[in-house]
Amino acid sequence: MDMIKVTIDGIQVEVPKGTTALEAARVAGINIPTLCYLKGINEIGACRMCLIEVKGARNLQAACVYPVEDGMVIYTNTPKVKAARKANLELILSNHDRNCLTCVRNQKCELQELSAQLGVTDIPYEGQRINYTIDESSPSIVRDPNKCILCRRCVSVCRSVQGIGAIGVVERGFKTVVEPVFDKKLDEVNCIYCGQCITVCPVGALREKSDVERVWDAINDPDRHVVVQTAPAVRVALGEEFGLPIGTRVTGKMVAALRRLGFDKVFDTDFAADLTIMEEGTELLDRLNNGGTLPMITSCSPGWIKYCEHNYPEFIKNLSTCKSPHEMMGALIKSYYAEKNNIDPASIYVVSIMPCTSKKFEARRPELAATGHPDVDAVLTTRELAGMIKEAGIEFNKLPDEAFDPIFGDSTGAGVIFGATGGVMEAALRTVYEIVTGKPLKAVDIKAVRGIEGVKEYEVDLGSVTVRTAVAHGTSNAKKLLEMVKRGEKEYHFIEIMGCPGGCVTGGGQPIVPARERMDKDIKALRAAAIYDEDKNMPVRKSHENPSVKKLYEEFLGSPNSHLAHKLLHTHYTPRSKY
Repeated sequence: MDMIKVTIDGIQVEVPKGTTALEAARVAGINIPTLCYLKGINEIGACRMCLIEVKGARNLQAACVYPVEDGMVIYTNTPKVKAARKANLELILSNHDRNCLTCVRNQKCELQELSAQLGVTDIPYEGQRINYTIDESSPSIVRDPNKCILCRRCVSVCRSVQGIGAIGVVERGFKTVVEPVFDKKLDEVNCIYCGQCITVCPVGALREKSDVERVWDAINDPDRHVVVQTAPAVRVALGEEFGLPIGTRVTGKMVAALRRLGFDKVFDTDFAADLTIMEEGTELLDRLNNGGTLPMITSCSPGWIKYCEHNYPEFIKNLSTCKSPHEMMGALIKSYYAEKNNIDPASIYVVSIMPCTSKKFEARRPELAATGHPDVDAVLTTRELAGMIKEAGIEFNKLPDEAFDPIFGDSTGAGVIFGATGGVMEAALRTVYEIVTGKPLKAVDIKAVRGIEGVKEYEVDLGSVTVRTAVAHGTSNAKKLLEMVKRGEKEYHFIEIMGCPGGCVTGGGQPIVPARERMDKDIKALRAAAIYDEDKNMPVRKSHENPSVKKLYEEFLGSPNSHLAHKLLHTHYTPRSKY
């Protein structure tokens, strides 16, 4: 690798040829402000906040796209640079909705942080502003163009990372706006509500549609029995909202906080993840043995399901009919749990705490109402739960560790790894292998399906058949995989697809990590590592060994894929147009 020497603010550093001035400055320990920049995703120099002065150059340069050369001398803090950055920021603010105190991103806004950093105390460029209608059509995402700073991060992540392009830049000059095509709303295009656009937005132009007030109303209603369940990825991210490092496991404190908020029962979606493995594993074996549609594709990611309905309706028959775990749990709470506790299902209110904004859409699907009532009544993101905890004045970090309520709080390590890409596949293989072969799995950790490679492949010998599997995360990787299957280039028996890059650990409802921190830390890897640590520490690590799942089948369901199991735990999907 060719190395070159560059001097930045008097500090000489050696960097690889092709390094940008922004990256070289970080090597020198110098922070250059950015707004539009998102490493590897949006490197376009549009916001002009990263301007620098280069010795010998006529004009200031955007550091995020400016490659350094050997012997180059760069200044990042001259009066000219500071004045230009501040003027650019003031111009951005002049056409921005500055209702910061009522903004969902107050005190977590990159624009707000930069204003404080650059000493902006007044806006000298007040002038005409366009007042846009807020798009609240989606059940999951609210789009507010009045807060948009045209950084284009959301456009890039939707198009380049997810391969969808549900939103884009339209019009020119002062009328430029980010929105769906043909003046349509989010619910009128092929948006999958994954929320990746929310996680990269530096301001509050994109946010989840809040269900917090509905949940507070339910908790405070004496006629409601309010039950909450938490997804595996929430426990490894919630702590970030209270100042803890990325990837800190806070399972026990999370349970304690939920009880203090007033929920009547606190259950673990991991129980239903174990149940999913029993149902899905049985479904896979039935397809293998009886000529069913292959490859079977796991279906616990509602964003991916919606993507498939829009873009690959021919693969709907390949989708597992199993509901996602939290929907299974909701159906069981309003049937088995209601019956055991003599509670009217109509009075039960089920709340799911999810790392995913698309789960809000999923909960409203009419086909997910096995008992005649919605399986799940409300979905809160990890961020929304953190907001409720803060609103209630609970000192999260001082809480004792508490356990989930039985029996729907009992789970295995296989259930918890659902939160990371490859986790569903690994959990399924742990169980399917032992059921088919009758032999104990020697290596419980199936590391071949782990990691953040876009598409992973793995084969498992079940004696009578060698099952070929594949794992993809992020819908752009899913597209690559499905196209290979369509062309006949690849043949699989079983495929796992997660809608978000890295799986649920980086879902659209997880805590937002500023772009500057994203440059230094691998969020996917840190949160996934915490998921696998939790798995290692579980006394039982295989779904079919969960004693409470066994009890559920003995007392209620009968057997996996029974008639009652199909009624409560399985569903169907429908083709959708792109527009």
